[in-house]
This record gives sequence, C-alpha cells and structure tokens, in this order.
Amino acid sequence: MASFDFDLHTAATAPAVGRPRDWKWYLHPDAETMSRTVAARLADELRSKRNSLICLATGSSPQRAYELLVAHARAEPNLYDQARWLKLDEWGGLAIDDPASCEHFLRRHLLTPLAVPPERYFGWESQPTDPAAECGRVAAWLAQHGPIDVQVLGLGINGHLGFNEPTSQLQSGPHVANLSPSSLSHSMLLQSKGRVAYGLTLGMDDILRARQILLLVSGPQKAPQLRQLVTGEVSPLFPASLLRCHRAVSVYCDAAAAALIPVGVLQSSFSSSPHNG
Repeated sequence: MASFDFDLHTAATAPAVGRPRDWKWYLHPDAETMSRTVAARLADELRSKRNSLICLATGSSPQRAYELLVAHARAEPNLYDQARWLKLDEWGGLAIDDPASCEHFLRRHLLTPLAVPPERYFGWESQPTDPAAECGRVAAWLAQHGPIDVQVLGLGINGHLGFNEPTSQLQSGPHVANLSPSSLSHSMLLQSKGRVAYGLTLGMDDILRARQILLLVSGPQKAPQLRQLVTGEVSPLFPASLLRCHRAVSVYCDAAAAALIPVGVLQSSFSSSPHNG
C-alpha cells in the first residue's frame, strides 16, 4: 500500500479515514503469544520485501517480539541480510551506551544478536551538540531512504507514540520533544546512569507515512489507553488517536489490554492471526 499523505495540522479536525473497526485486530491470550505473532509478521514482511525499512520502538511492549525475531533468524539467517533498521526515538542527554538509552536497548535485544552492519542501521545520536541539527540530519536521511515500510509502535501510558507527547499542536517531522512526567517516569530510566534532558523523535507525519503500522499493546495497565484509542476522539492531546489517519494499522493485543473495550464495538474485527510463530 502507498503511504498516506496528510496535513498534520488539520488531521485532528478532519473526518477519520481509518476507523479502528477497519483496522486488523489480533487478540491473544497473553503477551508471549502476541509477541510470537508479531515476530512472525515481521519475518513475513521481510520475505515479501527483503530490504524493508523497519522502524523500531523500544520498551517492554516490543522487547519479547525482538528476542523471538532473533531466535527465528538462527533458523533462517539469510532472510535478514538486506533488512534496514531505523530507531524511532531516543532519550536526549543520556550517553549512547547508557543502560537506559534506546540505542542500548536495540543493540542488546536485536542489532547485536542479528549482527546488523552499520550501513543497514540508522539511529539518533543521544548527546548531539546541536539537537536541531540532529533533527535535520535524521529528516534528511529519511527523505533519502524512506518511507518506512513497517513501523513498530507501543502505546504510551498517556497516548504518546515515540516521544510525540500530548499537546495542543503536534510538531511535524523529526524534532526535540519536551517530555511529559509520565515519560520521565518510564521504567527504562530506572537503569539510567545519567539525566534525561529532552526527547528526540520522529514526528507523527513520519509515522503516518509508513506503509504498515504494527501497534503492540499488552497488560492491564494499557487497557484504559486502548479503550480510548477505540472510543475516543481524534486529538493531539492523545497522539495515538492520529493513527486513524492511516488505513493499514494492525493492532496486536493481549486479553488484559483488551479488557475494557466495550462489548460489540470490535466484536467482528478481532481475528486469529495468519502468522504462525
């Protein structure tokens, strides 16, 4: 599918083009089963397009899927020899090798085990001397090498995607983000040896130009957010709601995360996954 072009500044007031019931929903009994399905989906995407550009979120939601993808690569290593990987966001101010950095997470759980060479991975610098110039560097790279083929996302506790935080007006393109209190209390930072000053992230327009979006949601703590995504209005105050501006969204969730979705709202939309782990 071609990427969907849109106007970021009018998206929140325009009619939604991708209603949640029109997305592909995959309900799983637990996070482990969900992660196996997501890993299999990513492998299928690479079989379809070997040099796919896959943009990677970090955190607990995708971690197990990445670990399972590495396990899968041991059985089919040649499948990954052209794949390209892009880091969605980074904690600005942390050393690149800080245990809490997004870079450290991706290298530990995916990039190093897959032996991804430098030319097939692109990521944010975490301590740029000029953050605005760093945003320009990322924007230029994406303009040359994009669009993103597969965007992997988790659902933030306040509805953020990457570091696109709730605000009255979302920023366009790669940008420096003022982090919300909920982001600054993220469990990743419990291991940090430094101090986070800001966030660095792709913008909502970059995310929404991806050809495919995979949204991973698990655990009871994400149930209110998933309910709001399904039943709430499109608003920059809940950035995930702008996913309605994209037609090719696949939601992978476990039973705990789906527990608050009203009965019947998506009853016909949930399906068994065609991907076998």
